[in-house]
Amino acid sequence: MIQIIPAVDLIGGKCKRLKQGDFKEQTEYHWDPVELAKILDQKGFERLHLVDLEGAGANKLVHLDLLKQITRSTGLRVDYGGGVRTLHDVQRILDGGAAYVTIGSIAVEKPEVLRHWMHQYGGNRFILAADVRNNLLTTHAWRKGTDVTLEQLVASFLGDGLTQVLCTDISRDGMLQGPNGAMYQKLKERFPDLQIIASGGVTSVQDILQLERSGVDAAVVGKALFEGYLDMDRLAAWNRQ
Repeated sequence: MIQIIPAVDLIGGKCKRLKQGDFKEQTEYHWDPVELAKILDQKGFERLHLVDLEGAGANKLVHLDLLKQITRSTGLRVDYGGGVRTLHDVQRILDGGAAYVTIGSIAVEKPEVLRHWMHQYGGNRFILAADVRNNLLTTHAWRKGTDVTLEQLVASFLGDGLTQVLCTDISRDGMLQGPNGAMYQKLKERFPDLQIIASGGVTSVQDILQLERSGVDAAVVGKALFEGYLDMDRLAAWNRQ
């Protein structure tokens, strides 16, 4: 059964979403991040994908205070990413109560650094965040393109204890057009032992069923949840099946 993971993206201490990663295309929601996390916990969700968008843009951790408030007041297993650049950053995130540290840009630009972190803390404490446009990785909050493919990135960390990959199709993110099921199916077929987390475009129950048929282990849901395309209670019940 596919797991549903709500996503909270943070800018200025508030819940916001970007359109295809464009900081000029922000939508702000009325939810207080900590109160929203409490509601999600009470409804039975187990995990939370917490993204420090502001930190990703500034190359530093910005919202550790909110991470701490959420982990102290809920039982959610939180993965936190955005602005992680040093070993000290990793330690601060884990000390803040995060179950996992989500790593994107560093994995592409300085893979040896991530390997060092994985060997020190254990590969299972990290989620490899692969942000993809036309099957090529992007970095720095989706603003910088690379010539590294999704498969190349994932394969390069298989020997370092990698267990989870969160893959976002940027062309689908925030567009409410459905996920890229073919991409996730190909990734799962290539790496069947990894937990594949889909992100971007999930709008309906049909989208979730499509991802489940593709072999995806979990799906991150953000904008569709905030804007009522998907019912929070129904998604929570899905996780309890």
